[in-house]
Amino acid sequence: MSFTVLIPARLASTRLPRKPLADIGGLPMIVRVARRVADAGAERIVVACDDADIAAACAAHGVEAVLTRADHPSGSDRLAEACTRLGLDGSARIVNVQGDEPLIDPALVRRCAELLDERPDCVMSTAAHAIASAEDFANRNVVKVVLDAAGRALYFSRSAIPCWRDGAPGTLPDPAPLRHVGLYGYRAGFLRRFPTLEPAPLERLESLEQLRVLWHGERIAVHVAEHAPGTGVDTPEDLERVRALFA
Repeated sequence: MSFTVLIPARLASTRLPRKPLADIGGLPMIVRVARRVADAGAERIVVACDDADIAAACAAHGVEAVLTRADHPSGSDRLAEACTRLGLDGSARIVNVQGDEPLIDPALVRRCAELLDERPDCVMSTAAHAIASAEDFANRNVVKVVLDAAGRALYFSRSAIPCWRDGAPGTLPDPAPLRHVGLYGYRAGFLRRFPTLEPAPLERLESLEQLRVLWHGERIAVHVAEHAPGTGVDTPEDLERVRALFA
């Protein structure tokens, strides 16, 4: 099975300036991510970036990069442009790995690509894992997902879903609710079409781009992983924790 990993990267970050170039054990974070996903078995790994400094850092370490416009409203728009620039066929399988996930599980990346082959009824694939704490379940920064009987996403939300009507406050539903992992598989044709779809009202309310897919009647296949993925890097504190692991 052949697939391409695209890693969107933009230099501007409010919480962690110049995040893709942050040093982790002697390498820029974006290079760490590219090297990590190399074990997933992708045919090609490309960083889709908005700044020449990121492209130069990738080139210095043998990582392919494509320079895209700096004014894209979302990572999906950036990846759609990258698909066009790279001349990817509409049926090509793409896995979108965020540029701040230096500890992402390569097996999870490959699984998202495999789901596209296994689920022709779905235009996208993604991943989730069981939530282990009531604190995470209540946290609006932790995105939850509920599935149908066939393992397709019914809804994504920052709210605590599903709501356990008869459960005591501060307890988890049984079976455990699912935390969404921000890892996506697409076919290139749909990825190029996605930015042309009208944004959904629910997408605006929740600030969750994947709700646009469901709102337009398309389906997303979800792989439920046994374990949570490695720590992502959103804040200076996250960066220090990851640096300590590579020290």
